[in-house]
Amino acid sequence: MRKVKTAARPLWHPYSWPGWIAVALLWLIARIPHRLALALGASAGPLVLSLMPRRRRILERNLALCFPDWSDAQRRSIARENARESGRMLAAFAWGWFGSIRRVAKLSVVIDGLEHIEAARAAGRGVLLVGAHFSHLELAGRLLCRFIPLAGMYREHHDPAFEWAVKRARARYADAMFRRDELRGVLRYLKSGGVLWYAPDQEYHRGERVFAPFFGIPASTITATHQMARLSGAAVIGFEHRREPDGSYRLRLHPPLSDFPSADALADTTRVNALLEQIIRAAPEQYLWAHARFKARPTREEPSLYR
Repeated sequence: MRKVKTAARPLWHPYSWPGWIAVALLWLIARIPHRLALALGASAGPLVLSLMPRRRRILERNLALCFPDWSDAQRRSIARENARESGRMLAAFAWGWFGSIRRVAKLSVVIDGLEHIEAARAAGRGVLLVGAHFSHLELAGRLLCRFIPLAGMYREHHDPAFEWAVKRARARYADAMFRRDELRGVLRYLKSGGVLWYAPDQEYHRGERVFAPFFGIPASTITATHQMARLSGAAVIGFEHRREPDGSYRLRLHPPLSDFPSADALADTTRVNALLEQIIRAAPEQYLWAHARFKARPTREEPSLYR
């Protein structure tokens, strides 16, 4: 019997009801004042994470692996703040997807490096913005849309209600949205001078991968940045973003990687990982450390780093 994709089920199917409840909750959170939503999320984050002990262990293990030079006290401090960020993340996604145009426009944003985008486009090149999975990832992308037309890549949600609602929400502010398997559309967009943002910092099971250093540890990493830049001629620019203590946002566009791409996918992917590491080090407490980034190992004989 052929398996039906959950996202292909009718929107009114009972399978979708939990998705509609989640959408309604996020819509309500987006109606709460921004600072209050962040404060409520920060309060709830440690409690939610305590109910997911495996994720908490992964968070702590990743900090130990990536920052061996830190003291135990430093890592505990970042872990506590990162737990609060896990709650703030819900507020940021709610505001990114369902915040009204008027309310989001009132958020304070400082941006640096727009000249790098303008220079690439003036030279007739598209731009690949590479970023990392921070707690406010979705909201940062929406804020950047204030300044430049921006497209994004996304992974389909299994829940049809959630997929419909989020895709519709993104269409309000994004220039275009591409599934991760829509390579032809992505290349056409980049060749036309478009700016595409995506985050290649997690472990993916599809696409060509290499083991490239990430915080000094071999990590299974997709070579998509190398491939898309090679096929489209796009400039590769790092997209850094963080939330300041006062609730404002700072966006920074790095200078484009020079002499990129090369003929060596591993060398290029290593450079991209180094750029992402630099971005993460600027605000480590806001990064998504609960993802098992180093789950895959270069050989079967090598033991898991998460035991």
